[in-house]
Amino acid sequence: MQLINNLTNQFSLVEEHVQHTYESVFASGAAAIVIYKDEIVLEKYWGTQSTRTNSRNIQADTQFHVASVRKSYIGFAVAYAVHHGYIASIDDEVTKYIANLEEEIFRGTTIRHLLTHTHGLTEQDGKIVREFLSGESWAYRQINIKLLAELVKITTGQTVADLLTRQVFQPLQLNETGWYTEIGPKIAEVISETGQPKKVATSSAEGDQINMFISARNLAYWGYLHLKLGFIDGEQVIPKEIIQLSTSLISPSTIDKDLPQHGFLWFVKDLLAKKTEIGEMVPCGSYQILGFTGVAVLVIPDRDIVAVRMVNSYGSPENHDFLADIRSFGDSVMKSLKE
Repeated sequence: MQLINNLTNQFSLVEEHVQHTYESVFASGAAAIVIYKDEIVLEKYWGTQSTRTNSRNIQADTQFHVASVRKSYIGFAVAYAVHHGYIASIDDEVTKYIANLEEEIFRGTTIRHLLTHTHGLTEQDGKIVREFLSGESWAYRQINIKLLAELVKITTGQTVADLLTRQVFQPLQLNETGWYTEIGPKIAEVISETGQPKKVATSSAEGDQINMFISARNLAYWGYLHLKLGFIDGEQVIPKEIIQLSTSLISPSTIDKDLPQHGFLWFVKDLLAKKTEIGEMVPCGSYQILGFTGVAVLVIPDRDIVAVRMVNSYGSPENHDFLADIRSFGDSVMKSLKE
């Protein structure tokens, strides 16, 4: 996948937003990309890949640790499994597919609940316990991600990483996207509050853990693939139904309307929920996903635009309003469109 560069000053507010975030958190580098009407109109890089001496500059092939942004890839894998009939329905209970789960704990918990963070499960002292009944509230935990990755492997016979590699990364030549167990020369290390690099690599490259690294341009192309409903370079590379499934609102109607709303792990803009991570100015039908490291990808189909920001920070300072910051990212995109 290759798009024409037609860099303009129209999205200077987005550039200013990313630079401000970069300078406000624990980071050594950042990047910003905007794709608008099938052209790359903003592409900017700041800083270095680490705070180590003689660290490589952030550049087009630098891969950032994307943290929870990886969940959109897991969501895609689940949508693939549903589309191809490996999973009959997202309203099936999880115990239908994954054996050896404690029936009393998991009773009533469906795949829909896992995909929308409404499952009510958490881990304490190595055990899965229940916080609330599935479908009654929302809580951002990691247990559902582990279960979804396992679900993909059981139903399709492929790991999340293998499935994405075969179905997306190889056909579209997204060679700067993957799960790694070692830090290579093109990896931006995650910077902790001490200013030192933080070890985040894990032992698995199956796509079930947090060790996913992506370049800014590859992440923008991931968003663009969704924007175009899988139709790239004159070819339907991915069935549009998979993309539509991934990005349509599926949150249970039983939860409070001010709680975040989801597709297949994407945050979806539908109702004017108070706890959304998507900016107030961003129109309904848009979707976004954000990672703890400050990485985000926003897709606004109504305006034919994808915006990406990359930062290599492990969290943010206490005085930095994480939620307000990511909302302002989307609003900066919309303000740019109005200029």
